[in-house]
Amino acid sequence: MRLWIGVHLSHASLDTHSPNWRTEPLVVLDRDQVKAVSPSAAMAGVRPGMRRGGVSTLCPTATLVPYNQHAEKRALDEVSLALLQYTPEVALSEDNTLLLDVSASLSLFGGIRKLFRRVRSTLEGLGFEAQISIAPTAGGAWLFAARPVRRRRVLQRDMLAKRLDALPCAYLPATRPYRDWLDGIGCATLASLRRLPRAGLQRRTNKSIIQALDAAYGQAPEIFDWIVAPPEFTGRIELMERIEHAEAILFVARRLIEQLCGWLAARRRAVTRIVFELGHERGRHARPPTQLELALGSPTWESEHLLRLLVERLHNLELPAPVITVDLHAADTETMAPAPKDLFPDPGGSPADLQQLIEVLVARLGRENLLHPSPIADHRPEVANRWVPVDEQPGSAGCVDAAERPFWLLTNPVSLPVKQHRPFYGSPLRLIRGPERIEDGWWAGLAVRDYYVAQAENGTRYWLYQERGSETGWFLHGLFA
Repeated sequence: MRLWIGVHLSHASLDTHSPNWRTEPLVVLDRDQVKAVSPSAAMAGVRPGMRRGGVSTLCPTATLVPYNQHAEKRALDEVSLALLQYTPEVALSEDNTLLLDVSASLSLFGGIRKLFRRVRSTLEGLGFEAQISIAPTAGGAWLFAARPVRRRRVLQRDMLAKRLDALPCAYLPATRPYRDWLDGIGCATLASLRRLPRAGLQRRTNKSIIQALDAAYGQAPEIFDWIVAPPEFTGRIELMERIEHAEAILFVARRLIEQLCGWLAARRRAVTRIVFELGHERGRHARPPTQLELALGSPTWESEHLLRLLVERLHNLELPAPVITVDLHAADTETMAPAPKDLFPDPGGSPADLQQLIEVLVARLGRENLLHPSPIADHRPEVANRWVPVDEQPGSAGCVDAAERPFWLLTNPVSLPVKQHRPFYGSPLRLIRGPERIEDGWWAGLAVRDYYVAQAENGTRYWLYQERGSETGWFLHGLFA
């Protein structure tokens, strides 16, 4: 069974594209006539089709925004590019409505309900108001999304017919030129429109009405021009207001990240490093842009992970000047590798989960504060290892791979007393293994030692050594876990 998601974007959110448009009274004017209104302006009584004077009378605090067709088209492109991360089949239909064929994406995202929530979250992150629908046909999804209906989600084909039958026939765009004639014959719903004789209906109107009707009910095929992602990704947003605090960049950066992830999914690519370029004032007071880099240990194409890293980096970022533009560059990309589907998954998490945790800690603490061991080719225990940043490849040189070593090596060995001819540390220690002879470092601090594994009376094991040639000098150098 095929399923479609319809996304109808309001003119108000497309034209204003302000993060506060839901709460502030905003009115879009096209040649002194209201084209779209925000919810708060609508509550004040402003309606599409009003003149400028009526808006000033009903809502004097409303912000008037001129209609910009190019800005609306650019906003639609942003949304369609971001939604490509859920399906490669996205099409732009009438009245600012996007149609997504998600039939092949259901198992990947855990079912239609989880996918629906993902799409809704993405649109909210982009800052757009949308009516979202689900239907077994593209025509049905368009009607439920673009028209004022009570229930917008239908999963079964038989329920789809019942819901469509109750809709006014005027909801079909193909019926607009013939509404007076349809009203005159008492044809008010899609159910009554379907009952009309096909031959007579086609003679009085045209075949587009029959085609649209059959497509909505799933009785005729639908053909679309699918949106294709560009060969290269370029993300840039020019801000209407200056941003002076780093945390405020998150809203703008999220829009760019969602677009990037849509482009990555459509192009089957994954990113290992992205760079944000924060532009400052131009002209006489110009300053160089601020670079904000996110380096990933493993390739990713998921927006949630990139957003988590960005949030951590923004906490530690201090802006030298207000930001007026935000650019996003996908610095390093590679071919996307499919996620492994193990028959018996690791209950403790996959290696990818561990890598994502490490990347978050690096973004929060800094790479210089998150270290891992890197062995060095040296037999002396105190110099056989060094600590390097976790994103740096560790060394592979090791001289004691097969030797037994304690979990905890003391920074400074502890001199032990000798009682009854045995080293003493809380109790007399019994030598159970050894000696392991080490002689190294003639070029810088010669070490000539015999190492032993010793056990106390309570069963605790220690790592001791004795200077070669000395019968009394014992030192504690490590503790076994």
